[in-house]
Amino acid sequence: MDSATSDRAALQATADNGLKIVVVGGFGVGKTTMVRSVSEIRPLNTEETMTRAGEAVDHLDGVQSKTSTTVAFDFGRITLDARSVLYLFGAPGQERFWFLWDRLFSGTLGAVVLVDTRRLADSWYAIDRLEHHGTPFIVACNDFGGPLHTEQQIREALALSDDVPLVECDARDRSSSKYVLITLVEHLYALSRGTVGSAASLSAAATRPETAPEKTPEPTP
Repeated sequence: MDSATSDRAALQATADNGLKIVVVGGFGVGKTTMVRSVSEIRPLNTEETMTRAGEAVDHLDGVQSKTSTTVAFDFGRITLDARSVLYLFGAPGQERFWFLWDRLFSGTLGAVVLVDTRRLADSWYAIDRLEHHGTPFIVACNDFGGPLHTEQQIREALALSDDVPLVECDARDRSSSKYVLITLVEHLYALSRGTVGSAASLSAAATRPETAPEKTPEPTP
């Protein structure tokens, strides 16, 4: 975003504290868009044009109009203060690139699970892998103008513990994306202070159904 650095002094080449955050989620939920909107530097993107060859392996339900996709990761940076910076990584969404996720999770402070409420089932793998790694996370519902769901409906569909923050956002908007990251940082701080139940992730894992529930029918465009 051209104006992202207009109100900020030149960035230092190095920082004493580098904090790593990962944005994960299903294919086409807005991970690249979020990194682009909030990064104060020109983000690194590994987007490639989608081809007919990928149609046989990628699940395009609900994202048929998408023309490009992340094949490695997105990277952005946010300065917190004179000595600390936040490094933001966006993970690829297609199943054939999921093998990269375990590497991206290494050294991660926490994660944002970005979801499209029209395709909630696409978020289960991200939540499962974060719980497997013991990585704290929050869930952010990106606004695609789909049907409205109550917070309880979304929590039940994703088997989320009440201790996992759930927020709404517009990944295209910088202030909205910043709010998501602030919510994550506040959640991590609460965890570090012991003010959030330590069994939250285990509770969510225990209640997640072994078989996928029926999808809520999507509205006809």
